[in-house]
Amino acid sequence: MRRPRPDDVPSGGRFSRVGRFSRGSGFSRGSRFSRGGGYSPGGSRFRGGGRFRGGGEGTIRQRIVRLTLVVGVIVLALLLLLSTCGGNKAAKTKDDGAAKKAVTNVVDRAPRLSVPDGYDAARGWEIVDGSPDFALAHDTNRLAYLERAGADRFRLRTLDPETGERGWDGEPWRPLFTPDRFPRLLSVAKDDQEYFVTWSYGKLDPDELRPADSIVSLDIYNAADGSRLRVETPWVDAPKVSAAGPAILISDGKATSAVIDPETGDVVKVPPGSLGYPKGCKECRKLTEVHGVTAKGLLVGGAKEFWVRGGWFSRQSAPKDTDTASGVPASMASGYILAKWQKKRAAKDARTHEVWAVHDAANGKVVAQVRCRKPAINPAEDPRLIASPDGRFLIAGRLAFDLDAKKAYCFEEADGTQPLTLTTVSDDGTAYGAVSARNTADALAGGGNPVMVDLTTATPEALATNVRLPSAEASGVGLFRWTDSKDRPHLIGYPRRG
Repeated sequence: MRRPRPDDVPSGGRFSRVGRFSRGSGFSRGSRFSRGGGYSPGGSRFRGGGRFRGGGEGTIRQRIVRLTLVVGVIVLALLLLLSTCGGNKAAKTKDDGAAKKAVTNVVDRAPRLSVPDGYDAARGWEIVDGSPDFALAHDTNRLAYLERAGADRFRLRTLDPETGERGWDGEPWRPLFTPDRFPRLLSVAKDDQEYFVTWSYGKLDPDELRPADSIVSLDIYNAADGSRLRVETPWVDAPKVSAAGPAILISDGKATSAVIDPETGDVVKVPPGSLGYPKGCKECRKLTEVHGVTAKGLLVGGAKEFWVRGGWFSRQSAPKDTDTASGVPASMASGYILAKWQKKRAAKDARTHEVWAVHDAANGKVVAQVRCRKPAINPAEDPRLIASPDGRFLIAGRLAFDLDAKKAYCFEEADGTQPLTLTTVSDDGTAYGAVSARNTADALAGGGNPVMVDLTTATPEALATNVRLPSAEASGVGLFRWTDSKDRPHLIGYPRRG
């Protein structure tokens, strides 16, 4: 832009309210500013209306030069301010993606829950408004959870469960579920490497009507550094996704499945005809279901009996005093399979009792077994096997196992009444649960009467009725859930005492 010349403006022009020069006195070519900086009390001054009046001094050129310098300074200041603001915004997007912080290391500011005496409620950390699911990588010492990052996007966050200190954060992404649903979250370990897995199910194009257009979308994160691998595989029916073994299993709840290697992302689909049914097992072909993945292959079960494809068959691994053709797998954890067996028909207690056993997933050998009374009404679902962080202890509903001591316990009265429902177990064998709760979810919601059990002595101890049970156990930290008056979910980590 060129600078106006003196002959661009009529002599003696002044500024009018509309921002142009008009004829009339206001300043002349020979006028100049006084040393007072532009105006003096007795001379020219600024008035409303956007024009100079009175004894203004200085040429048009001088005024334009001065105005240009002032504008330049203002522009430079604005640029500096914007650059500063831009840097803060980028940092916040990288760290949070939102104005609020989801984790605080100061639990003093949050309500102190009524928890068992083994935990210190005066210290710990808190997550507010996180996902219903969280996942643990015990060896990597990481806890992962999901957080909203906008109207329809989510982000995976991690922290150190011992201290609450932030770990790595994943990049925001948009799942296939509707925006009101969090993606699902789980953890998996293979060859001493742990991973976090988020998954959702749906269509890439919501307008597509064919079921064949549906996919399962998974993001697999290295638990140590947060590096991500995206895997998408077509899937027609609503999927069941699990990771109790060294791989991720997608199934339809029946005989169709796909196995995903968390390290490479390779997907291997296994049709029902390729499950390796054992010879001479008629029940294996009835109600066939893929239950999990072991290091040796798929864990598959029928109406009765179960096997590992390409590995062992339950008929050769039946517990003592049981019908060898009666085994039914219930769940898996930490390289072990929990299975239910029927007593031999000739046994006196065959009608009233059953046997629960933990099998080594690698070879099918029984590690520990226990006799329990048959429930009057079969539960809607089998108990889920839960391991202590170091893997020594296992719990599942009323059952508990000490793998080192090769002992098993069934916590119930002699007539089968008042069974315990165990929810968590720590490395020292301290387990928590509730008497007469309907299931694990009911116990965690406050159902039944809370108890503590030392699995090294198998001695239950009643707790105060208002005590909240831990939802999970990390290394030296109990994880507790609660919901505030605004219906916001909280997850709090309280360290163990001692």
